[in-house]
Amino acid sequence: MPTEITLKHAPQQTEFLAQRDQLAAVRTTLAEHESELADLRAQLKSFEGRYLRQVGILYADLDDLEARIAEREVDLYDSESARQRAAETRQRATETHEAAFGEAHEAPEFDPPPTLKSLFRDVAKRIHPDFARDPGEQAHFTRLMARANEAYTRGDIHTLQRILDDHHEITAVADEGPAAELLRINRQIDHALRDIATLDLERTNLLTSEIAQLHLDAAAAKLEGRDLLAELATNLREQVAEAQRRFDLIDRQIKGFGK
Repeated sequence: MPTEITLKHAPQQTEFLAQRDQLAAVRTTLAEHESELADLRAQLKSFEGRYLRQVGILYADLDDLEARIAEREVDLYDSESARQRAAETRQRATETHEAAFGEAHEAPEFDPPPTLKSLFRDVAKRIHPDFARDPGEQAHFTRLMARANEAYTRGDIHTLQRILDDHHEITAVADEGPAAELLRINRQIDHALRDIATLDLERTNLLTSEIAQLHLDAAAAKLEGRDLLAELATNLREQVAEAQRRFDLIDRQIKGFGK
């Protein structure tokens, strides 16, 4: 670890210590926001999984039946409007099926392109915790490396490049004097504040999503002793049964015409 930078003038030393404390504070805030966002993502993903298993598959069944009804109506009416409606309902059924069952498909083997591999290696060579100059920077590099690993598994070149660019900007000052160190600290503060704002925006977007609102509604229903997902599933089963009756009816009509 490097020795403490000694400043000749008290005002400069005071500013340096204050900025260093601010950097530690914003990094702590950044870590807290990252943790909160990770928890929110996990909660919503878990709830979405339950929703898809209990409700989403029933929506898929219902939309498939509506598409089959529309397709049989083409045989019955043989009109352009009937064909257009059949195409639209089948498209919607396909989308609903993908939403309900898409995650159940086997994920393809992760095969990152050479450019992603090279960028990740470049990032890792510069922000590995072993290269940190003090315990605070080591903790920051550990969190940054975790973010880089996550970006790599997502194939997120943009995030990896931003991490690398940030590192280059912070270390671009060649001098090792107090002024240069202060400049580096200020740049790190700016980057941390920017990352906090980015995380807060993602959190806001997640909280205003449809699945988040449904999660809140389910939590409110639970306080009343109700199971919202079970209620939705019961209602959908009734709609599926009604759609099946309509399909059977039109199917009999068409077969009665010998089609």
